[in-house]
Parts: sequence; C-alpha cells; structure tokens
Amino acid sequence: MFDVVVLGGGAAGLMCAMRAGQRGRKVLLLDHAEKVGKKILISGGGRCNFTNLDARPEAFLSANPHFCKSALARYTQHDFIELVNKHRIAWHEKTLGQLFCDGSARQIVAMLLDECAAVGVDVRVAHKVTRVEKSDRFTVATDHGDFSAASVVLATGGLSIPKMGATGFAHEVARHFKLRVTETRPALVPLTLPVPEISGVALDVEARCGRARFREALLFTHRGLSGPAILQVSSYWKPGQEIVVDLLPDLDAASFLKERKRTRPKAELRTILAEIMPQRLAQSLAPEGIMANQRDRDLDALTHRLKLWTFVPNGTEGYAKAEVTLGGIDTDGLSSKTMEAQKVPGLYAIGEAVDVTGWLGGYNFQWAWSSGWVAGEAV
Repeated sequence: MFDVVVLGGGAAGLMCAMRAGQRGRKVLLLDHAEKVGKKILISGGGRCNFTNLDARPEAFLSANPHFCKSALARYTQHDFIELVNKHRIAWHEKTLGQLFCDGSARQIVAMLLDECAAVGVDVRVAHKVTRVEKSDRFTVATDHGDFSAASVVLATGGLSIPKMGATGFAHEVARHFKLRVTETRPALVPLTLPVPEISGVALDVEARCGRARFREALLFTHRGLSGPAILQVSSYWKPGQEIVVDLLPDLDAASFLKERKRTRPKAELRTILAEIMPQRLAQSLAPEGIMANQRDRDLDALTHRLKLWTFVPNGTEGYAKAEVTLGGIDTDGLSSKTMEAQKVPGLYAIGEAVDVTGWLGGYNFQWAWSSGWVAGEAV
C-alpha cells in the first residue's frame, strides 16, 4: 500500500515522484521498460536539451493556451537549473536559449534517481500495468501483482517514438475514468513531399504556417523536409495547409541578383546563386544560362520562388519520427494548479499525456518538470 503510485518513469514521472517523496509521501514509481528515462537518454543527441531559458506560456500549444501558465510559473526553468547546478552537472547554452549537458543525458537521469532514492521513492521497472480501478482507493494491477494507493499519477507520455516503448496507456486510463482526450497527432515531426534529389542539404530559413513563424535550419531528406524550422511549424500544420519558406531570410534577393547581372554578366546563374545558398540547392532551383541572358522579370520570378517558396506537404513521417504528441488529456478536466482530475479525486495527469505541447528546444522537458512538480506538491 502506498500514498501515491506514479505510472511512468520519464521526465514528468520522476519529477513528480521526487517532489512527493520530499513531502514525506510513500511513493511507488512504475515503468514498463527495463530502465527509466529512456526518452531523456536519447534527447539532444544524448546530451539532453533539459530546458530553455526562454520557457514561457506562449511557446506551448494547447486547446486552452492559459492552462500551462500556473505550473510554469510555480516551477520555472531557473528552478530546474538550480537542481542541475546542485548536482554539479556542467551545462551550456547552444542556441535560442537551449540548455544541454556538457557531458551526457545519463547525468540528468542519475540526478533524478538520486533525488528519488534520497527520499525513499520505490522505483520498479519492467512492471506492465494492466488495469487501474478506483473504489475508496486506487488499485493498480500489474504483471507483478496489485498495488493500492490514495493517488495515481498518469505520466506515461504520448504516442511518439513507439520503438522507445511509447503507448496510449495514459489516454486509455483517462477514458476509463470518463476524462475527455482531445484529438492527437504527431508533432515536431518531419514533413513528407516530393522534393529535388538533394538529401542532406541544409540551410538557415524562415518557415511559416499560418501565424506561426520560425527562423532556424531546414534539412532536405529522402522523404521531404526536416530540420528545426520544419519540426517547429509541423506542430501548427494541418493536412491541406500551405507552408511558406523564405530560403534567404537575410537577403534582398532581387537587388542581389540584378546587381550580379550588371557586374558579372558572363557568370552562370547557378554559380551566382551558389554564393548565397548550398550549391546543390542552387543547381536544382536555377535554370541554366548566364546572367546577361536573364530577363529582369525572370529574376523577379526566381526571387519570388526563393523568398516565398510555398508548398502543401503530403503528410508527416508519423509518430515513429515525431518528438512529441500534440493533444492528449483535455485540460478542461484538470486543475491547472495541481493537475488533478476534477471529477476523479486522487487521479492526476502530467507531462506529454496532457494536451500541452511545447516548441522544440527544451520546452517539453520544462513542461514535464513543471507539471510533475505541481502534481508532486499536491498528491
């Protein structure tokens, strides 16, 4: 018998268990994998982009954009940085406020496990939960027997990266308890569309989808487009929608091309274009011919294509390649202060299982820390 059973040993679940344990609660953390923190370990190329200096509510998508405000204010990126510093984990800012370990993501998992161990959290791996029921207390049935608790926390994440063990279990339990689950879809995910055979080419762009715009790198792949700029707009994209990309965000391309026509009339257009973008991309976009033979209106048309490259993706590469799941347990049914289900006392939902999705760059980890902390304060 426990005070709290946390289902899921990812970022949110570990933080919740740690905080609840610090408050003197008797906590059991269960994970179906053979070790905890698997997504933490692969994140950031193995260095864990553990938060973002610019974490703020505007960087999160949700049917209720105000829901995340309370948790993010009560446990901030600076609070997590303080914990990292306490454990003497060296870190650095990469770009755009993204913080990474100097060493390995294993340090973050070890830190959380050390904090849990210090307050007596019972961590058990390779336990598959088969059922969650409630009478006066919760019963959590597993393939290793049943556990009883006053509170249960759903922290098993979303549907993204199934090869890492992701399932829709939190959503299934939520539905079992009559909580609404919003429509889910892959987010922070590569987009598919026919593109020139220039796989591996990358450049800095500004990508737009509706009102959302991101200035980061774009990468051409065998199946379409990836890179941070594309992953970011993918969270906002819906089938049939156009995406607009400025391939030369720092350049007045029209003036540049016409100036080169005047000063280098015998140069190939492709050669000139390769001065301002990767050569293979320049060759695929520009027609053959020297600058002197390019009419101004043709250069204007090329400029339009470079500055307002517009396309409609076929789709995405799905949950297998998605970093996170958009949508989840409806925030209307949860307390923004505690993450507790309003109609099911003692049932909490945190992290990626909830309909709160952050931008690329440490924001989703910060939501895990913040939502896990406030639930740990309440259970």
